[in-house]
Amino acid sequence: MSAISDKAAAPALAVERITHQDVPAICALYKKVWEAAPSGLPTELLKAWQPTPLEFTSWMEGVTYFAARREGKLIGVVGCEVRHGACHLVNLAVDPDTRRQRVASSLIAASLEWAKHTNAPVVWGDALARFTAAAALLKHAGFTECGVLHKHEWNEDVRLFERIL
Repeated sequence: MSAISDKAAAPALAVERITHQDVPAICALYKKVWEAAPSGLPTELLKAWQPTPLEFTSWMEGVTYFAARREGKLIGVVGCEVRHGACHLVNLAVDPDTRRQRVASSLIAASLEWAKHTNAPVVWGDALARFTAAAALLKHAGFTECGVLHKHEWNEDVRLFERIL
């Protein structure tokens, strides 16, 4: 069987808003993602990006999260928060075992639709400069790189992206 037919036979992906019942699965996803992260990331950063259920519940305040599921299993998550009228994508994570299967693209598409419904004129996202795949994903989704915050997060450069709606 070819790779093309394997992808065509993949189970459907569902993207929907999360509920509080999703919190343990989301925390497990973040743990899995950041345990598999490339070496060299600051320990403080890795710890901050692996929330406990209580910490994640506080992240939810003022943020609308979407989860991607395949066959009922949570495999991706992204948050959307409106600040000063603009929508900011936060805490995007995809299970390393399901990358390059349009999970992140589907989460971003849901985020863009949600932003349109909130009348946000722009959506912006950011990624550590070393995360070139994240930058490529945002560019593929129609975002334009608009700046860099030098040594912004745990002494790491952060690239900024925006998409006008």
